[in-house]
Amino acid sequence: MIRPCSGPAVPLERGRAPACACAHEGGSVCEEVLMRIASIQLDVSEGETREARVARTLEMVRGCRGADLILLPETWATGYFSFERYAEEAEPEDGELAREAGRTARELGAYLHLGSFIERMPGGELANTSLLFDRAGRVIASYRKMHLWGLGSEESRLLKAGKAVVTCPTEFGILGLATCYDLRFPELFRCMVDQGATMFVICSAWPYPRLEHWLMLNRVRALENEAFLVSANCVGVARGRQFSGHSHIVDPWGTVVSSAGDEETVIWADVDPKMPERVREVFPPLRDRVLRCSPEPVIRKP
Repeated sequence: MIRPCSGPAVPLERGRAPACACAHEGGSVCEEVLMRIASIQLDVSEGETREARVARTLEMVRGCRGADLILLPETWATGYFSFERYAEEAEPEDGELAREAGRTARELGAYLHLGSFIERMPGGELANTSLLFDRAGRVIASYRKMHLWGLGSEESRLLKAGKAVVTCPTEFGILGLATCYDLRFPELFRCMVDQGATMFVICSAWPYPRLEHWLMLNRVRALENEAFLVSANCVGVARGRQFSGHSHIVDPWGTVVSSAGDEETVIWADVDPKMPERVREVFPPLRDRVLRCSPEPVIRKP
């Protein structure tokens, strides 16, 4: 999407990013390439079959035509707290859900972050896996959740944790993938930055008791890494747990560009993908870092 640049940054209506802050000389008009983002905050309350939810959700995705990137929440098809259904509903990475998502991404000509699903890996173990599809409907990134939640949750017992930090280049910059509880671990996001990430995409099923943590961490992870952060969270009540919603699109200054409440909705924003580069240039704490992520763990013997 190419739009005329409007000069110094000025706030637009809610759900739209500030205009470009580049300099103009002699009254010339430049153009900026904006990225249109749609984050789907999905109601995953009980009482809906998996088949009905998948059909309804993909229809919501189709309603986001015109977006460059569409994001879904964590384990939305099965339901995060439906632990007894994990093994039964697990699919391989190229299973029917992924095939349907790929067809939808291709139909829309958009990047689609499927959120996450319960993956049955080739060895039979289960993982909380998210997939990113390109505009042609091909899987270009696969991330298995590294930090598994165990407090009042069966996730850490039932699933195998991922080990790889996953980033993916696009024409809008490098996207870094993370899932829910990962937000509490800043070192993961620093590692993604060391791989060049300028935008984090976060799928989540974050519950209400820790809503304030969610609100803070969405902004802090963007601010401290001078990157965009896009999150999609669940809403509704399942297994007696209420999800907190409040999906976010945050800019590299830590400013909330668009956010939701606690009902099913889609939040939108047009963002300038070059903004992280400019912010990192004028305000350089990332450049002044002393510690860096090692590509492999370093074990020192006594």
